[in-house]
Amino acid sequence: MTDLATLIDTLRNTPAMRSKQAIQQPAAVIGSAQPALTREQLYALPGDDTAAIACGDHFQLLAIEGMLPGFVESAPWFAGWSAVMANVSDITAMGGRATAVVNAYWHHDNDAAQQILAGIRAACEAYGLLLAGGHTSLATGNPTALAVAITGTAHNLLSTLHVAPGQVIAMAVDLEGAWHAQSTYWKAFEGVPAERLRSQLDVLPRLADARLLHAAKDISNAGVLGSLLMLLETTGCGATVDLAALPCPPNAELERWLQVFPSYGFLMTLDERDWDQVQTAFAFEGLRCERIGRVDASGTLSVHHGQQQGQFWNLREQAFTGFSYPHLDLSPLNRQQQEH
Repeated sequence: MTDLATLIDTLRNTPAMRSKQAIQQPAAVIGSAQPALTREQLYALPGDDTAAIACGDHFQLLAIEGMLPGFVESAPWFAGWSAVMANVSDITAMGGRATAVVNAYWHHDNDAAQQILAGIRAACEAYGLLLAGGHTSLATGNPTALAVAITGTAHNLLSTLHVAPGQVIAMAVDLEGAWHAQSTYWKAFEGVPAERLRSQLDVLPRLADARLLHAAKDISNAGVLGSLLMLLETTGCGATVDLAALPCPPNAELERWLQVFPSYGFLMTLDERDWDQVQTAFAFEGLRCERIGRVDASGTLSVHHGQQQGQFWNLREQAFTGFSYPHLDLSPLNRQQQEH
């Protein structure tokens, strides 16, 4: 049986978790300058997977991803694809639909640079995006660097600002995939027709438009618990999670799966009454969605596995990314308010 205390300690101290805590530096600059804004104004600030700028009857979404230089150096095509895919997941997590991307890359190797662009273009074609251009720096002595920015639109946001006590926490993931080498990356897009990739991504915006979800966040390199912590931190809520309830591949090692960075994976909050419709919507697209916990007002992310219980993080004692807005009115949005 997994020793929960040891597992928690391991997961709290992964390189990915430490890298997320480095976000506290920009949070101190950006967040501290915002004394008392409305919820709509806060949508445009960090804390969600994208900025959301109110534009009449909809929101303009904007996000950017930078790839690790070592990854770009060793796997240029896959880095190009992944940069687009990660951005698309961010737009989707907001209840939005992606429209276009731009890129910026630096390289010293012409062939490798061409592979980066080929990966970007392939992902854009698969997800139905416009590749609108970008910035190129190709010269001897250049470092290897890649960033891709994306834009999209949404009508009903799935913002972390909507998280409130009492909401159900669900996890949706495409289990028809495989591990990438010895990493924690779970690939579920290879050989999948573009039509299916697009249809799977459209589940969240469809549920958002039907006002069946409150908030969402894509599961990032911080893994399941780190990503859930970011979902909770914005409003300072807590949660209790049952690790045995996580949807996972057969015979998956729990420690590795909790660190998973899936090509398709989301955490969401919703009302109990809407659970059946939400689960059915994902199942229709061949995706697994399970209830894994519930939001509470404790400010603490607690987990249990069988008879074992433990505390993963206490946001009242230790910030994670640092992006939180404790002055916000945490009363849940009703469905009319969510229509904007």
